[in-house]
Amino acid sequence: MTMPSFRYGDKVYEYAIHFLESRKKSISIHVLPDASVEVKAPAHTKPQKIDETMKKRARWVARHVDQTQQNLAQVLPREYISGETHFYLGRRYVLKIVRSELEQVKLIRGRFVVECRSPSKDRVRELLEAWYKEHAHAVFKRRLVSVAADIQWIQKAPPITVREMKKQWGSCSPKGRISLNWNLVKASMDCIDYVITHELCHLKEHNHSKQFYTLMDKHYPEWGPVKAKLDGMAELLLNE
Repeated sequence: MTMPSFRYGDKVYEYAIHFLESRKKSISIHVLPDASVEVKAPAHTKPQKIDETMKKRARWVARHVDQTQQNLAQVLPREYISGETHFYLGRRYVLKIVRSELEQVKLIRGRFVVECRSPSKDRVRELLEAWYKEHAHAVFKRRLVSVAADIQWIQKAPPITVREMKKQWGSCSPKGRISLNWNLVKASMDCIDYVITHELCHLKEHNHSKQFYTLMDKHYPEWGPVKAKLDGMAELLLNE
């Protein structure tokens, strides 16, 4: 099936459309970390209206897609060898691989120390990802409780799930369950708080309407620059 697209300059940009059954009234456009374009629109929106919106925002979309593609081209694939650097809570740590019968990951003296019997790329990655996921659960749960405590209309911190997400940092289900990408634990704490606040605001406004952004402005006034910082690091943080 051919994806819808628009032309800007000498390039053609494809985009995926997701129709939402909600109170959402506006069309929103997102350039994802892999440089793909996603459009969210209210159910029953006419294709012509989406096409007109994309043409109006063509310059913005093209600029962000091109920049994301350039960033991706500069990111080298992970080798999971000693000397490589990996992020945790916004800081870079040098990876050190140690052959050992006791398999574990430790963060000590500015280094990720991975001990394993067979230090293959796949095994080191497996151990490191398990460490990230374990710490992501603890960090996200703690920050969720803290952020939710400052939002008056939330009576109790909602359930949270930590999982693999290829194109999102977080999501909020219609039933109020929040999911967060475990890779987010590689980002700084202000980025983590931004994503959590974003998803908590979806509990009240399950869309990206003007009302939603009013909530964001109230509960995380500095969200704009923080979002820009997180978007700018997405290729590094999601690089496997």
